[in-house]
This record gives sequence, structure tokens and C-alpha cells, in this order.
Amino acid sequence: MLPLERRNWIEVQIIKYGKVDIEELAKRLDVSTMTIRRDLAELEKLGKVIRTHGGAISPESLIRELPYSFKEGKNLEQKKAIAQRAVSLIPKNSRIILDSGTTTLELAKLLKFRSDLTVVTNDIKIAAELIESDLHVIVTGGELQNNVGALYGGPTIHFLENTHVEIFFLGANAVDLQFGVSTPTLEKSLIKQLMMNAAETTWLLADSSKFGKKAFSSICPISKLEGIITDVGLSEDERKRYEREVILHIEGSGGK
Repeated sequence: MLPLERRNWIEVQIIKYGKVDIEELAKRLDVSTMTIRRDLAELEKLGKVIRTHGGAISPESLIRELPYSFKEGKNLEQKKAIAQRAVSLIPKNSRIILDSGTTTLELAKLLKFRSDLTVVTNDIKIAAELIESDLHVIVTGGELQNNVGALYGGPTIHFLENTHVEIFFLGANAVDLQFGVSTPTLEKSLIKQLMMNAAETTWLLADSSKFGKKAFSSICPISKLEGIITDVGLSEDERKRYEREVILHIEGSGGK
């Protein structure tokens, strides 16, 4: 098979399945993995694929960053149920990190009635929610992501590299069993990774609409999480597959 024919064939697989694996392609096409890597590099230059660790995915399969105003009221009841379970995981006198996001904001709304916690966040809306609380609130500082409210950049990185907490509540744009937890930008995935490093345990708070999706930049594999809190929107098959990899709490009517 000529290089152009091979790349066309790979492109068809990407369109059909949304992703490809380098090792599998090399076996099926009877070429070296290095040849496949070169093919994927060429396809990426043409905007046909986005390379990932061990393969590539379709650009159309990626989740993009949405403004806060769009996400604010979406799946609100599910987010509130998730937040209720998350509260039960926080012992007295804990130090926690709340990631930026609308689900973690719902958690902040429940925490503001406590007085025994230290809360670190890179989200200005969460910080504003806690202004009149008796909590010890620390804002990471950094550059503001307009229309979203998250902080990132050098000051955020420096702060998190010198921080230690018991629990990190992670928010994410996309969750996939193979690709892991992901977010639209490299800058945000770095901040979330540093938050994970700063915490003893990490719980992912994600409503079911985030599952089976991928964003541009990987945060971590599912196996790195202490557990996931989500809602009843997951199918029974999805539940079983995730439960084989991680602790899974399903919240809402029929949850467990």
C-alpha cells in the first residue's frame, strides 16, 4: 500500500471509530509503528486527526470550552445531587481544593455553612460564593480566563507546587474510560494535575453528560482517581465498566 493510500485508509478508520491505536494499525497494515507515527503526523498537519499518547482521535470528537453563562443552569439538579454526596466525604477540619466549574460551585454553596475547613480554589465565582462564610478561603491567584472565571498561569502554578491538602474535588469537561479525564486546554490540564499532586486523594465530580467524551488535553487516567461521583444518567453497562476501574457513586433517584 502506498503512503497516500495508507493515510486515506487511516483517515477512514478515524471517521468510523473516532480514534485509532498505533500498535493496532501497525499490525493491520503490516508496517512499523514508526511508519504509522509519521502517517499520523502528516494527517495532523492536514487537520484530519489529533495525535494522542499511543494513537490519534478525530478533531470532531473533542469537547470545546464553553462560557460559564452557558454551563451555569445546565444539569443543575444532577450537579446538586453530586455536591450533596461530595459533602459527606469531607471530614471535620479538612483542607480541600475546589477545582473551577459549575459542579464544584454547587459544592461550595453547601460548604459555606461550615466553619471548620480550609478551602483552596482557582475559581473566582467559588471564592465569591464563600465571601460571607466562616471558612478559611485561599484563592490561588493567577491570570483570569475570561467568560469562565478560572485562574491559571505562573502564579497559580507556583502556589499549587507549594500546597498540600487532604482532598481535591476535580471538575472536567470530558470523561472516557480509555482516554481518561480531559479538558480543552493544556494550561488547564496542567493546573488540574498540580492540584492532584497537592492532594492526598482526588474525587471527580462529573454529571453523566460528560461521560463517553474527550477534550483536547488529558488530565489523568481513571485509575488515578480515588473515585467518581456522578448521576443516574449513566447506563447500566457504563456503570459496570467504570466500577471495574474505580469507586463510583451514583446520585439521584435510584442512586447507590
